[in-house]
Amino acid sequence: MTLVQTQAKGEVTIRDLTKSYSIDGQALTVLKNITLDIRGGESLAIVGASGSGKTTLLRVLAGLEEPDTGAVLIDGAPVHGLGRERAVIFQEPRLLPWLTVLGNVAFGLEVQGVPKPEAAERARRFIRLVGLTEFESAWPRQLSGGMAQRVGIARALTVQPEILLLDEPLGALDAMTKMTMQEELTRIWAEERVTMVLVTHDLEEAIFLADRVLVLPKAKGGAVRLIDIDLPRPRDRNDPAFVGHRRQLMAEFGLH
Repeated sequence: MTLVQTQAKGEVTIRDLTKSYSIDGQALTVLKNITLDIRGGESLAIVGASGSGKTTLLRVLAGLEEPDTGAVLIDGAPVHGLGRERAVIFQEPRLLPWLTVLGNVAFGLEVQGVPKPEAAERARRFIRLVGLTEFESAWPRQLSGGMAQRVGIARALTVQPEILLLDEPLGALDAMTKMTMQEELTRIWAEERVTMVLVTHDLEEAIFLADRVLVLPKAKGGAVRLIDIDLPRPRDRNDPAFVGHRRQLMAEFGLH
């Protein structure tokens, strides 16, 4: 019997991508000639100095921005605009204040036309996944920052995307809550096996969460760097190899 190997879903192909904006009549290049392959099911972190184009790249992947030149493909199909195979999580969860936790998580399904009972059942699965079962009837104003972000993650996962795009999702949280949420993101990613692309300023967060770290250059047209994070999971922040990766990333930015 011949076994047919299926291609992993959520593969992203970026070829010669350039993106610029017009400011006071002058073109400002934000990304230049970016080429990258993201494997299906992988966790990729994007880091870089302010203005290096991290969020712009994520927005292009999300279909919120069109590149000037180049191509972005998901599972071989060109990206033009939003798509159900992608979900975006921003720094602020942007919950709807007039809906409960359950209502917020089910909202995306109801918009797609899923009947309310089915939407609620599917939403409850992901509310359990993020550990908020006891809060499904709570209102957004009653949630802490970390809990609200968990609701945002559950809402994104409920529509069952192949690719989860995260733009500084933990940036507004305090240090202890951030570490807890990093562990939660690792667990959720492992269970759901989605492709995860994370923009972050936190180098330790990038090492903790990612299989690879993409370092965007400050100088436009400079070479991007891809760093493999070859550490077992769960990851120990005090492990000498973890510390070594942190020093390597700090050196990329001239830090000591």
